[in-house]
Amino acid sequence: PAASATGTSPRVLLMDDDEGIRLLGGLVLERMGLDPTLVADGESAVREFEAAQKTGRPFALLIFDLTIVGGMGGKQTIGAIRQLDPIVPAIVSSGYSSDPVMAHYQNHGFQGAVNKPFDVATLAAAVRRFVPQARPV
Repeated sequence: PAASATGTSPRVLLMDDDEGIRLLGGLVLERMGLDPTLVADGESAVREFEAAQKTGRPFALLIFDLTIVGGMGGKQTIGAIRQLDPIVPAIVSSGYSSDPVMAHYQNHGFQGAVNKPFDVATLAAAVRRFVPQARPV
């Protein structure tokens, strides 16, 4: 907690329309010593991303749900964010493992993929690939 009070913890933006997944993901990220921002849809994710850039506290990693019911999903959201930042690491997550975006995530602006429901170890391993200073859980 001391690191996040000084604003030095790496920030992670997690987007998922399932509140349970957001809460679980947020807890895992906090236990890893990271500073999570949790949003329910792509529009909110883009707003948070832009705000983070403007305040000089950009996100170190993005984790986006592929399918958002009634909202902008991961593929559209990463497209919008890639116009602002072409290199920030991004992981796509989905319960639809057969979706072509999951199989070929690199072609859609992502650097990693995690199938849902994800367990703590799988999520933590994916995060540590891109944020090596994250603590193991």
